[in-house]
Order: sequence, then structure tokens, then C-alpha cells
Amino acid sequence: MTIHQATAQDITPLARLFDEYRVFYQYPSDIPGSETFLADRLSSSDSVIYIARATDNTLMGFVQLYPLLSSVRMKRLWLLNDLYVHPSFRGLKVSVKLIDRAKQLTRETKAAALLLETAKSNTIGNKLYHRTDFVLDTDHNYYSWSH
Repeated sequence: MTIHQATAQDITPLARLFDEYRVFYQYPSDIPGSETFLADRLSSSDSVIYIARATDNTLMGFVQLYPLLSSVRMKRLWLLNDLYVHPSFRGLKVSVKLIDRAKQLTRETKAAALLLETAKSNTIGNKLYHRTDFVLDTDHNYYSWSH
């Protein structure tokens, strides 16, 4: 397995995996929309995407990170927004390797932290994040607003 940063050449195969990720979260399939979304992220450099590839070049999974800024820390933060491993590659520590690469990016950019959010009901994810040394924040409330 290799981990590398996604480029424009990865968009088409990555869009299929990204679409599976969206469907997993009960959004309708939209491969053309996924391609456009990912191409926009890469061309505008507003996210970093790492891909895990099997030795036969098959995409195994991906992680997408968005930069944020902390005013009080006066440093960058990274938001681990998306993490997905194709079902046929689960149990092979693909997600751990993708998280390790995200942590490496955090160190390389001298960011203050790597953040993520997941549902309380995501038992697999919650175990994974605990195993990879993320600390559950019990001191703050999380709020959202949508229209």
C-alpha cells in the first residue's frame, strides 16, 4: 500500500470512491458532481486529499483535510473532514495509515492541531480515533446552524 497526495489525474477514480462515501452517509449518488467537487477542491487548493493505493493501483481509501485558522493560537488547524476506506480493504489498517499521513501534514505545516468530528453512534470511528491518539473534547459544546 502507498499513500500519496491526490492530483488532477486521480479525480476520476477518486470521484467513484468519494461517491461511495457520500452514499454511505445516505446522500444520493452523483459521480459527475463528485468529480466537479473534488476537482474544485484541488484546483483551488482549499483541501488536501491523501489516497491509499493497493499494489495493483486500486484505490483503497482516502482522507480529505481542510485548513482552518485559530486566532488565539495564531496558527493553522487542520480539519479531518472525510475518511473512507472501501469495504473490501477494511481491517487492513488503511484508515490508520491515512490518519498517520494527516498527522504528518499537521506537523509539516506546524499546525496547532488536527481536529475531527464524528457521530456518537459511529462506534467503529470512535474506537479508531481513540486508538490513533485523538482525545475526546468534553469541555466544549458543538453548535451548528443551517438554512
